[in-house]
Amino acid sequence: MKQLSETWFAEGYIDFELKKYTLLAYLQQVNRYFNENKLYPQLAEVVFHYNNIVAFRENKRYLQEQFPRKLTGIQLEKLQLLYEQMIEDSEMMQELESIIGFAADTMNSTLRTGAGIYEFVEGKLTIAPVGLIPLDTQEGYFFLSNGNTSNTLVYYYRLSIFDKHDERYRSIRTSYVDRWTRSLAHTFEHIKSELIRGKKELPNPAVYSIRSELSYPVDETLLPVAKRSLVKYIS
Repeated sequence: MKQLSETWFAEGYIDFELKKYTLLAYLQQVNRYFNENKLYPQLAEVVFHYNNIVAFRENKRYLQEQFPRKLTGIQLEKLQLLYEQMIEDSEMMQELESIIGFAADTMNSTLRTGAGIYEFVEGKLTIAPVGLIPLDTQEGYFFLSNGNTSNTLVYYYRLSIFDKHDERYRSIRTSYVDRWTRSLAHTFEHIKSELIRGKKELPNPAVYSIRSELSYPVDETLLPVAKRSLVKYIS
């Protein structure tokens, strides 16, 4: 998939029609993935680009604060310089404003589509504890079941807290452990016992099952949505 650069709207020849078709070609690819119920990394990328153009439009003084950390200092400096140059060129600035206005509206439409898919997938998830849950739920496992299949994907997770703009956020780090086939002999409780037996340094882990009513692409959709849903559930 062809990517947009972080500063695509302000690079090269500043022309509304050129930038319009560049954006539409990119979003056409994104929507193709959305039509296949594949959300990531496309949804996160569109959010990133949308935040970029909104921050640029609002005020150059807020670039450092508003732009996602993915941008380097050199890129921020380049945008600030470009902004100052364009203020002196009213015709170019007007063209850029048209580009940004169109991009914001068009991206917002795509974001609503992606968000709608996300909410639908999230609404079809069922999260439940497996056995007794310890007081410390910052570390453990979750079992991911996709649709009607008997296969269960096992992931280790670790929660952490970070501060941003005087607010505290939770993040989750995961790693794939194994795949099990559920049966009368291999229940969630049995899988939990096997995990504890195999990892002595984690004798009393928090374990959750996450089931989806419908089947979705695991890496592109189900796993990212399940991880965020688990953070909300534990919080």
